[in-house]
Amino acid sequence: MSPFFIKAIQLLLSLSILIVLHELGHFIPAKLFKTRVEKFYLFFDVKYSLFKKKIGETVYGIGWLPLGGYVKIAGMIDESMDKEQMAGPPQPWEFRSKPAWQRLIIMLGGVTVNFILAIIIYIGIAYSYGDIYIQADSLKDGFHVTNQEIGDKLGIQTGDNILAIDGTKIEEFGKLPLEIINGNIMTIQRDGRTFDQEIPVDFIAKLLESDEKTSFLSVRVPFIINEISAGSHNTGADLSEGDRIVAINGNKVAYYDEIVSFLENNKNSEASFTVSNENGSEKIVSLKINEEAKLGLSYLAAYSQLEKYGAFSLKTIKYSFLESIPAGIHKGTSTLSSYVKQMKKIFNPSTGAYKGVGGFGAIGGLFPDTWNWGAFWSTTAFISIILAFMNILPIPALDGGHVMFLLYEIITGRKPNDKFMEYAQLAGFIILITLLLFANGNDIYKAVFG
Repeated sequence: MSPFFIKAIQLLLSLSILIVLHELGHFIPAKLFKTRVEKFYLFFDVKYSLFKKKIGETVYGIGWLPLGGYVKIAGMIDESMDKEQMAGPPQPWEFRSKPAWQRLIIMLGGVTVNFILAIIIYIGIAYSYGDIYIQADSLKDGFHVTNQEIGDKLGIQTGDNILAIDGTKIEEFGKLPLEIINGNIMTIQRDGRTFDQEIPVDFIAKLLESDEKTSFLSVRVPFIINEISAGSHNTGADLSEGDRIVAINGNKVAYYDEIVSFLENNKNSEASFTVSNENGSEKIVSLKINEEAKLGLSYLAAYSQLEKYGAFSLKTIKYSFLESIPAGIHKGTSTLSSYVKQMKKIFNPSTGAYKGVGGFGAIGGLFPDTWNWGAFWSTTAFISIILAFMNILPIPALDGGHVMFLLYEIITGRKPNDKFMEYAQLAGFIILITLLLFANGNDIYKAVFG
């Protein structure tokens, strides 16, 4: 099966799970407070349903338009815009007849379920897989800046270590790019000195123009030969699996990035490479460099196997079930905090971060192109966090809009009239459609013009 369809299936399954549980978050408290729920739908049923069945007073169904889902609660101004029902006198089973605190709980149910679901998933991931990461402070000779243009924009260079962002110590190297995106001040260690450096406000805009996006930093690793590639111009060279390149033309090299730099500057040439085997024995091998600056060798890339060479240290954490609970809660809260920081950047036009806003294509791109349950559940938890945050925004037509008006009612003792709520709902729909068109338009633009 093609990677596109694997991603599409994962996206559809993930959204289906999240939508159904989100709507259950509204459905269950509505039922507990004896409020009539007329419809419970996965996806939207504009003019047509793929499936529907009435059980009791509720019609359960699946719509054909996979842009979300909904529950239609009697006596509530929602996406159905059922003005006829609202024109009649309030009935005891209707949403509008319930006390404000009950209506508030019903409206908060969806986002609450989404956040709790993310926590539960993160607890399961912690228990099942644990954590394994490169310790940021273990990088012996700093990191490799793989995109020089982005490195120049940030003012970082190969060999640097970033110790902290906004005063918070960096524990995991893999989180460093995202922390830079969210941050304002880097604490850099270079050639034995430590200094603070401001992250340019328009750095994100420059990053979005790059093909590498968040992968502009890499761990510095030794060049350990895995094998001579099939059809290589260096076929027959006296090399073995596990040999390590330690010098070129007599000049010592320790890392892959140093070797790549030499190759780029010496295309269509030949050089003497000193290689060391696992026993420490060295030999000199003459190798050709082609016009693409390649040796025709594949190299060892697995960090778990490269750790023994001393360039960095991996930290592995296994959690018992009880230990996985606080670990999952921390993961959920830190993910939410990180996402809020990203949203602040998006709403600041000077950062250019709004150019990276994406729709369903971008969300689908979060999933791997091969099926992996760990990655699937991790991505689902992240999307659940996004849905919780986006739904609680104080925009009419979202849960947060209803919550905003309910809080106003609780504080002032005055309920907004139905006509105002209808206009607010309509305005909210216009805002949401605009955002949806912008986000998915960004996806299309990036797909076409890349």
